[in-house]
Amino acid sequence: MTGKVPEDAFAYYVALGSGRSYEAVARNYGVNKRTVVRCADREQWQARLAEIERRAREAADAKLADEMQEMSVRHHKLLLAMASRAATAIQTYPLKSGMEGIKAAELVIKLERLIAGEPTDSRTISVEQVTRDEMSRFLIEDSEVDAWDDDAHEGEGIDGEEAVET
Repeated sequence: MTGKVPEDAFAYYVALGSGRSYEAVARNYGVNKRTVVRCADREQWQARLAEIERRAREAADAKLADEMQEMSVRHHKLLLAMASRAATAIQTYPLKSGMEGIKAAELVIKLERLIAGEPTDSRTISVEQVTRDEMSRFLIEDSEVDAWDDDAHEGEGIDGEEAVET
């Protein structure tokens, strides 16, 4: 089972994909595995394969980048169309029936901010909200007052010291 490895053996080797091996090439061409190994070393199959895989990754990455760019352009055009219709609706219709236009404008603004990487919700904290949160943290409800009183020790004053009876 010795012979010469054909010229298209490297192409067959590459086409094997994840199941690629010198043994598979040897079986396919009816030659000894050592013959395939010598041929692979002489023709630098591993280096050539690495280069092919690198180029394939670059081509796939370039295609993905183009597709992402096309998607971005498409989305931007849709947003412009939505914004245009929203503006027309806001100008044309009275406030009650123009609310759909206002909602569309709000949606367009949020989507544009999302695409630009900006937050879509308001991040400001109102003084009223902070005050409400602080008050709820420090005040106790009526149902909690009884439990608070039960836990208190009898005979202690406000500061936790014994009350002095006179």
